Amino acid sequence: MTNTTEQWFASWFDTPFYHILYKDRDHNEAQGFMDNLTSYLNIPEHGTILDLACGKGRHSVYLNSLGFDVTGVDLSENSINYAKQFENETLHFDVHDMCKPYHKTFDAVFNLFTSFGYFDKEEDNLKTIKAIKANLNDVGFGVIDFMNSDYVVNNLIAENVKSVDGIDFHQKRTLENGYIVKDISFTAENTDYQYQERVRAFTLTDFQKLFEKAGVYLLDVFGDYKLQKFDKNTSERLVMIFK
Repeated sequence: MTNTTEQWFASWFDTPFYHILYKDRDHNEAQGFMDNLTSYLNIPEHGTILDLACGKGRHSVYLNSLGFDVTGVDLSENSINYAKQFENETLHFDVHDMCKPYHKTFDAVFNLFTSFGYFDKEEDNLKTIKAIKANLNDVGFGVIDFMNSDYVVNNLIAENVKSVDGIDFHQKRTLENGYIVKDISFTAENTDYQYQERVRAFTLTDFQKLFEKAGVYLLDVFGDYKLQKFDKNTSERLVMIFK
């Protein structure tokens, strides 16, 4: 069985296999990043945060444990349904398209772990930046945590196999028309699956152009989750603070 869709993320992110493939993500590193980021931004006690494209809510849950009032939104209904088990008076989850403004404003809007650049339509990337701007209050900060495309392209692993929970995920990576493309194929319960991830290889310069068009101001750029200086040749991440 082959699964494809015009908007690949709408189907792939809703499968259990997506979460199986990426289940080994470093939670300690993610929590350290949230500690560093909220401290650097000096978000007020009980401040409000929108976790944009929150997935199953791991960042949202941790941010809430730090005392923040957090709303996590994602296009994936399955992910949001899973995350809702963690809801409380100051933690909420909602299905939402990040191209459109949410109906509240926040002290910070976080778009984490390369949850940007999926769209086929160029204008949707700009719409997302504008939506983030619309969701910031007068003192709010926007944060996009993206891959450093220069580093990724220069260190691209063309092909590998990752075995998780008895499933062999065959992964092939290419650079096609400005997108980093990962083809994923595997067999589970005697059924063959094929999915594709496509992420626009945005560079810092590309983001600066989007920010200018959206009318937001880039304040700081970091190259890792410890908030160290960005270097386009050696940094693995591109963490941008704007308002």
